[in-house]
Amino acid sequence: MEETKPKTGKYALTYGLILGAISVVFILMLYSLDMHYQGGPLVMGVSLLITLAVIIIGMMQFKKDNKGFMTFGEGLKIGVGIGLVAGIIGIIFNQILAGVIDPEMMDKAMEYQKGMLMETTKMTPEQIDAQMEMGKKFTTPSMQIVFGLIYSVVASLLLSLIPALILKRQETIQ
Repeated sequence: MEETKPKTGKYALTYGLILGAISVVFILMLYSLDMHYQGGPLVMGVSLLITLAVIIIGMMQFKKDNKGFMTFGEGLKIGVGIGLVAGIIGIIFNQILAGVIDPEMMDKAMEYQKGMLMETTKMTPEQIDAQMEMGKKFTTPSMQIVFGLIYSVVASLLLSLIPALILKRQETIQ
């Protein structure tokens, strides 16, 4: 009786749901600290590290369940799938956060950005206002969804490349 090979989609879905849940908890933690609209390098770094860790765990579990074998392509499918599923969950939760939980979130984010630009750049107040107006075009829900999905797929692809290369091990045909 021939054993069936595990499907990459199962691991992408499972670990994508796990990453999505962790991301929601992380956003709620930031919300409780009133930092959910600030972003910044530290928040981005922690988010990327969590994503990388879940992608690696998903790949390692697939490899373990596949008798120690995983191709580079399978690793990429798992990593990008995890990022896509988690990205969809994150986008849905972010829309709920911005639309229901904290409707002023976008205004807070714009004010925060404006303050940061005034402190860190030599731009005139008029230039900053012009940049803020241009930025408002990208804060519509549809633009957030599109850019969120693109970001999730591209970031997870980039984060999956090295682990997929390191963990790959192909079966030898006898």
